[in-house]
Amino acid sequence: MTARVLVVDDILANIKLLQARLEAEYFEVISASNGLDALEICQRERVDVVLLDVMMPGIDGFEVCRRLKASPLTLHIPVVMVTALDQASDKIQGLDCGADDFLTKPVDDIALVTRVKSLARLKMLNDEMLMRVVTSRQMGLADNDTLARILADKPARVLVVDDHPRSSSRVMSALAKHHEAYIESDPQAALLHVAENPFDLLVVALTLEHSDGLRFCSQVRSLDRTRHVPILLMVDPGDEARLIRGLDMGVNDYLMRPVDRHELLARVRTQVRRKRFSDHLRNQIRESVELSVTDPLTGLYNRRYMERHLKTLIADAERTGRSLSILIADIDHFKRVNDTYGHDVGDLVLKEFSDRFRRYTRGVDLACRLGGEEFLIIMPDTDKVVARQVAERVRECVAVHPFSIGPGEETWVTASVGLATWEGEGDTSEALFKRADSALYVAKRQGRNQVVADAA
Repeated sequence: MTARVLVVDDILANIKLLQARLEAEYFEVISASNGLDALEICQRERVDVVLLDVMMPGIDGFEVCRRLKASPLTLHIPVVMVTALDQASDKIQGLDCGADDFLTKPVDDIALVTRVKSLARLKMLNDEMLMRVVTSRQMGLADNDTLARILADKPARVLVVDDHPRSSSRVMSALAKHHEAYIESDPQAALLHVAENPFDLLVVALTLEHSDGLRFCSQVRSLDRTRHVPILLMVDPGDEARLIRGLDMGVNDYLMRPVDRHELLARVRTQVRRKRFSDHLRNQIRESVELSVTDPLTGLYNRRYMERHLKTLIADAERTGRSLSILIADIDHFKRVNDTYGHDVGDLVLKEFSDRFRRYTRGVDLACRLGGEEFLIIMPDTDKVVARQVAERVRECVAVHPFSIGPGEETWVTASVGLATWEGEGDTSEALFKRADSALYVAKRQGRNQVVADAA
């Protein structure tokens, strides 16, 4: 894979060294010599990972990271702090600012490439979702209030997988004060637990006495229900080779033992915030898909979905020989409702009409709004006789009860219905729809509030 990496350092030699290492792995490298230039580049250009020096003139790396993570336009860009500082307090300060990881100078080549690959892969997945999200602002976020709710440090559900009693006890003690934490010593039981219950994070011991921590991680990543749950590995010194394999298979982050409780909490917070952001993007994609196939006023499927689904059902009917019918219902004199009571009341009538339409059709049928006051039902495996019964039931459910249009106010509405049945091979969805529409026109012309079937 390739990615665009921004190297930020006030010393040119450091930039050249990191650039050479990354370009050898086919990354595209750009650079900035100070924090303000780095912020401008991230706002203006596509950046997949930032390698950020801490000690710089002007604003230091901590402040640059803080500003990147505070902006809706750049918060999703992974930041790796590159520093000569090796104090736990400095690392925790960086994590508190939102940094995704730390690399200590002199930078190890394997650690550099592995971390950049892992973070770039995650960034690209989020970018793909961001491009699909349809919202009111750039980068898929509705507003700053929405962003604040997503990234709020609310307690998370964390599952610790560790069969070392003393180690797991220390981790649970630190987590329990801030999160809803659970412990499981058996990886198979843990896999079942995380598949059946929503968790925000897994904290997994790489070395387990009776099992393989990496195998557990690979199983988590292979299941649909668990593949998006972030994994934080706890690693013993000297086990770096297996750690790199874990990062390659999709582990999100790691802690070296003995675990520092402050670093643990900081890394947990980073992973949980990132998961909530990604979950938000996935939910928005799901909602945008729903919006693309449903009518926003009534909640019924729209014409676009109906046309595609009808073609699918006709292809199935051709293959199986099953019957297929459709009906089109139109509210009689609907313009009179709008002219008399206003469009707000007209919308209330449309909503109530669609509720009855849905309620009085069968579970196998597909109810759609074509537009305006026209509605359609697709009835698979339904011949003319049964289709007529469904159409009469729909017409009757509209006519026999008044429509509420306000406190103590009601109005009566009727509907005309046109019915058509698929006539076998060669009969297209367009022809079927046209016959139902023509039958509806006949019902209107003959006096309304009736069902007419096509004569084909």
